[in-house]
Amino acid sequence: MTSARIFLFIVLSLLFYSCSQIDDNIFIRLNQVGFRPEEIKTAIILSKTPFESKTFRIKKIENKTEVFSDSITLLPKKLNEEIPFAALINFTSLNINGEYFIEYDHLKSYPFIIDEAVFNSVRDSLSLFFKVQRCGPTNPLLHKVCHLQDATKVIGYSDSSSIDLTGGWHDAGDYIKFLYTTAFTTYLLLFSYEFDSQKFSFDLDLDSVPDILQEARIGLDFLLRCNFADDAFITQVQDDRDHSVGWRLPENDTLTFDRPAFVKMNKSQIGISSAALAIASRIWGNKFSDYEFSKKCLDVSKKIFQLRDMITDFNDDEKYYAQTEFDSKLALGALEIYKTSNEKNYLNLALEFGNKINENHWWSWGNFNALVYYNLSEFDDEFIYKLKKQLDYYKTKSENNLFSLANHYNWGTNHSLAGIVLSTILYKQLTGSDDFDNLAILNRDFILGRNPWGKSFITNVGTDFPKNVHHQIAFFSNGYIPGALVSGPAPDTLFTKFNFTIPDDELKIFNTSAIYSDDIHNFITNEPTITSNATALFIFGYYSN
Repeated sequence: MTSARIFLFIVLSLLFYSCSQIDDNIFIRLNQVGFRPEEIKTAIILSKTPFESKTFRIKKIENKTEVFSDSITLLPKKLNEEIPFAALINFTSLNINGEYFIEYDHLKSYPFIIDEAVFNSVRDSLSLFFKVQRCGPTNPLLHKVCHLQDATKVIGYSDSSSIDLTGGWHDAGDYIKFLYTTAFTTYLLLFSYEFDSQKFSFDLDLDSVPDILQEARIGLDFLLRCNFADDAFITQVQDDRDHSVGWRLPENDTLTFDRPAFVKMNKSQIGISSAALAIASRIWGNKFSDYEFSKKCLDVSKKIFQLRDMITDFNDDEKYYAQTEFDSKLALGALEIYKTSNEKNYLNLALEFGNKINENHWWSWGNFNALVYYNLSEFDDEFIYKLKKQLDYYKTKSENNLFSLANHYNWGTNHSLAGIVLSTILYKQLTGSDDFDNLAILNRDFILGRNPWGKSFITNVGTDFPKNVHHQIAFFSNGYIPGALVSGPAPDTLFTKFNFTIPDDELKIFNTSAIYSDDIHNFITNEPTITSNATALFIFGYYSN
């Protein structure tokens, strides 16, 4: 789909939405972006009262011509006591490219597209978010160069003088930088490119270099700067004071000359950093023939990996990204070093660490076993079975709740769901099986609006998306920030823990034991992160054409 056509669709969507009828009793929830022609296409209708009409219709936006109709399917599950009725709309057999809306009774849905390239614009928007997060002299978006004095001193090491830690990405809605999340994000961007170099060679700035590799270089340069000593590395720049000085653009940060760096090494940081640098060595050598940079990345990767033996007891005092498991990260680090260097001892270590991984049913910045299983399965088929076992768990969960949610709500629900979709893609790549295709699509669609609140959880994607993102730069741009995947609905217990008052707005009636609030102060549901965006970029890059 061309950019001109996408722009026209956005204009038509706004005009359409402005004249759509609103109903206080019935709500249609669907993926607000659209669908590829051959995939499952569904929506959910919520109602405060029993359904009277049994038929829905799909019409073209352009001329309101009806192209599809069928019966709704009543569902036995309810959202809550106030909205006790639900029905399923299924229009999978509609596979003709076009721009449409659903009509039920007198109510119109948000518009959507059917097209093979429908997710290209989502991919592009997600990639732009990283430019907003850039720190230092890295040609950032929506702000000027910033934090050119990073870091003013080092804490946790004998040498406390300032060192060059410019660059990298701000981690989330604040201006703190973390080695762990930078390494995870950098690794996932590079893994995406290796996974499918054709899909991930998109080049929006037309400079003949894949955008995803340009962005990964931002992370790589920062990781290399963190390697400041033979026996230690920097794991964080800035501290909690960042959260207490109010809203400000990064170039106007009142703490610019007081941003310390910290040495707080743990084995998880060692594993994921080694993995990111080792895969980078392979790509820069093979694609760019930059053998000097390639060698530098591999040398540092090996050096960092050897530091694991310095940490005999796993004692993690990291406040924001504490780790309870490290074998998966060390397995990934060892495996990527082996794949780049072909040194067999690293493969043996990778399998040794891989066989120690405790199975879990999760995806987050700290739990990405599916990614490790995928990589290890090249050398041991047992890891394919372990990946399938995770997906079987998610599929069972998905089949037993109203919105096909593959896991329970948490702090970072959207990141977890994106990771589950990523896991299904990895399994399909390994086996060719379509057993989990519907699981992937339904949870992808949850992120894009097929959820109780009817929100697309990626800013400026879809029709109804978060307008009050918890993000410093968005505060100064009237809420605008491109392609930011917010953390999404979270358990009500988290709001009690942080003494949050939920606004009494139009979203409140959709809250159950899970709550979503579009509030700029709400760092639980409305803050984006570089790690969640990297995961989302993989899945929408995969679904792009």
